Amino acid sequence: MFDLPKYGEGICLARLAAVLDRLGVDRIRLQHSAIAICGSNGKGSTAAFTAGISRAHGLRTGLFTSPHLFRFNERFRIDGEPIADDVLSPLMAQVSDAIGDIARARGELFGAFEAQFALACLYFQQEGCDLIVCEAGIGGRYDPVRLLGASVSCVASVDLEHTALLGNSLELIASDKSDACAAGGTIVYGENCRPLRDHLAEYNRNRNVDALYVRDDIDVAHEAIVDAWQRFDLRIDGHHYTALETSLLGAFQLNNAAIAAALVALWLKRTRPDHDPAQLESAIRSGLRETRWPGRLETIGAAPLTVIDVGHTPDGIRQALAGLYAAHGEDGWLLVLGVSRDKAAGEIVGALAPLFDTIVCSSAHHKGAPAELIAEAARAANPHAAIHTAATVADAVREARVLAERLDARIYVAGGLFLAIEFATVLRGGRAEDLRFF
Repeated sequence: MFDLPKYGEGICLARLAAVLDRLGVDRIRLQHSAIAICGSNGKGSTAAFTAGISRAHGLRTGLFTSPHLFRFNERFRIDGEPIADDVLSPLMAQVSDAIGDIARARGELFGAFEAQFALACLYFQQEGCDLIVCEAGIGGRYDPVRLLGASVSCVASVDLEHTALLGNSLELIASDKSDACAAGGTIVYGENCRPLRDHLAEYNRNRNVDALYVRDDIDVAHEAIVDAWQRFDLRIDGHHYTALETSLLGAFQLNNAAIAAALVALWLKRTRPDHDPAQLESAIRSGLRETRWPGRLETIGAAPLTVIDVGHTPDGIRQALAGLYAAHGEDGWLLVLGVSRDKAAGEIVGALAPLFDTIVCSSAHHKGAPAELIAEAARAANPHAAIHTAATVADAVREARVLAERLDARIYVAGGLFLAIEFATVLRGGRAEDLRFF
């Protein structure tokens, strides 16, 4: 699958449907067992929360997410466990054969994400999953997750991203993501979709799609951080859950947790209307508390305190920074900064650099923009900061730790997924060059 291009040619729906048929994927069963997770930011955490609640409810749960952080196997999980190599290899061969046949017959080029989606559907079916949670790649209208036919889905958040594909306004992007939901279904929208409520009501009307909005129809209250846990109350469809907890930090994670709880409640209401409300409350409580999702405001070192975040859109970066300050305070941080070369470096650097007095600019081995380019943008955004340049992430780890000791500072690593994951890998004794991404 690493040999396939990231994206295939044109619209994938028909050719991917042919692959699912060739693999013997039961599309009707898939429709009844699936939840589709869409959104600009927060999809991965929302998916993880959803799978955690489902698993805590006693359902055998498949989880398909992207990208992976350290190993490809992370993209395919059942009950929290990544797929084993000896299971993955024959499935990859089976999917590759089916894709090869369909590609030749149709004269079309498949993309890697399409192949992974097909593999996830086949794997979860073979392992008898009761519920599968699938994170969209881009959008929803033409994304593989539309083939789930899911009657329960979400748009976790909306931001201006992939505008060439999704449209150049929030209305167009939210509309595209909404199309992953089947007619007659229900979409849970995140808090920052609320200004689009009137537009989305009309957009969804002809497909008889209902909507629930965090902070309107789903109430979040009494938010607090207690001993490195976020605590909050949640009200969904007349049910009140008090003193829920999650170790995932940042106000945006409360949005994601609320969406996940609503998704599982909606799915159970549709598929198992006689479910026990007390069992659901227990599952929400334990599922949210037990969910872990690496890379999101993750503490990877204690002396000095070192926190990484894999956010790579301006809005996601701003939300993560607010979460960092809420959890650990605003003072005494130095920033390790890098941006992927295909991202808006000026906007991302502009969201981070003005808030730090000391900045180490670096370049990830995978797709990193040159460190000097990042340093130039940082100087423009914050002329008063002490700017240091580290050509590689290994250099950045050494430089940041020396500076942290000298300044009695804490280290925050942000700006891009590859930078954050490579920093964690090197800090733990590994090599950035040994990681493999699409």
